[in-house]
Amino acid sequence: MTSRYLWGNILAMGLVVVALCFGVKYGLEIYTHHGEGIEVPNLKNIRFDDAKYLLEQKGLRIVVSDSGFNRRLPADCILAQTPASGNKVKEGHTIYVTVNSPSSPTFAIPDIIDNSSAREATAKLTAMGFKLLPPKYVDGEKDWVYGVISRGKRLAVGDRVQIDHPLTLIVGDGSYSDGFADIDVSEPETDNDEMMTVDEFEEVTTPPSEEDVELTE
Repeated sequence: MTSRYLWGNILAMGLVVVALCFGVKYGLEIYTHHGEGIEVPNLKNIRFDDAKYLLEQKGLRIVVSDSGFNRRLPADCILAQTPASGNKVKEGHTIYVTVNSPSSPTFAIPDIIDNSSAREATAKLTAMGFKLLPPKYVDGEKDWVYGVISRGKRLAVGDRVQIDHPLTLIVGDGSYSDGFADIDVSEPETDNDEMMTVDEFEEVTTPPSEEDVELTE
C-alpha cells in the first residue's frame, strides 16, 4: 500500500476516467451543436415555393402535412406551421406546414331530407360550415324538410357539395293541397211507390166445427 508504483497507477486511472467524462460531455455537445439553433422564420401567407427556398437557405426542410381553404388567400400559400415562428431548431430540422387548397373542400349532405325539422337541418348544415339561403316553402307538414337545393339542383343524401355553395331548404308550410275528387256521400234516392208497397197476402179462414154450430144454435 506504500508503493509509489501502485498509487501512481491509481492516479493515472482516475485522470483517464475524468478525461473520458469531460471528453464525452463536450464532444457530444460539439457533435450535436448543443446550445446552437436556427430561428424558424414566419412562413404564414407565403407561397410554398418561396417558403421552401427560404428554409433551404437556413439548412431546414419543409413538408406539407395538411391542407385548408381560405378564399381570401391565393392557392398554395402557407396557412399554418409547426414549429411556430421564433422557435430555435437544429440544422436539418423539418418544418411541417398547412397549405391553402386551390378549391373549397366538399362535404356530403347529411341525412336530413324527410328526416328532420328545419331547425335541426339548419343547425347541422351551419355547423358543417354551409351558408343557407331563405327556405323555399311547399305544401306539407309545417317546418318539415322535404329537400335541399344548391344552384338550382336538387340534392340527395350523400351528395358532396363545395362548402362555399349556398344551400336552400325545401320546407313544408303547414298546408296541404286538395288532391281528392269530390265524393257524393248522400243517400241514393228511392221510389216512394216502392217504399209504400206492401206484400199482398190471402187471409185463410177455417170452417166452423160442429160444436161451434150447436152452440150458436
